[in-house]
Amino acid sequence: MTPELFVLVLAGLLQGVQFALMAIPANRDLGPGYTMSARDREPTRELSPLAGRMKRAFDNHFEALILFAPIAIVISLTGQSTVWTTSFAWIYLAARVLYIPAYAAGWRPWRSIIWMAGFFATMALYVAALI
Repeated sequence: MTPELFVLVLAGLLQGVQFALMAIPANRDLGPGYTMSARDREPTRELSPLAGRMKRAFDNHFEALILFAPIAIVISLTGQSTVWTTSFAWIYLAARVLYIPAYAAGWRPWRSIIWMAGFFATMALYVAALI
């Protein structure tokens, strides 16, 4: 397994961790009557600020993972793994890990800077695949 695929696997596991970080407070906030229902209606209770932030961070990682996964696979399948691509993959993962507490705590402007680091690392992988 290439380092990029290894990081992709870790990013998938991180998504699972983020699900728990979001689901536990969300279930507490919304109650089992809503969370165990078919959710045909909007909840009668709102998420707490922390649960709302965890949901947005969780959703944001899905968006980031959609960009990261294909290029990690392309780099690996085409035999283009290098020290640079490995570094960019790890930067992506580190940024995604740091993004969770940054979003939860409302760190400004650090949350955005951390997000940009992960995004630029992903875009650097796309450029590396073309070179």
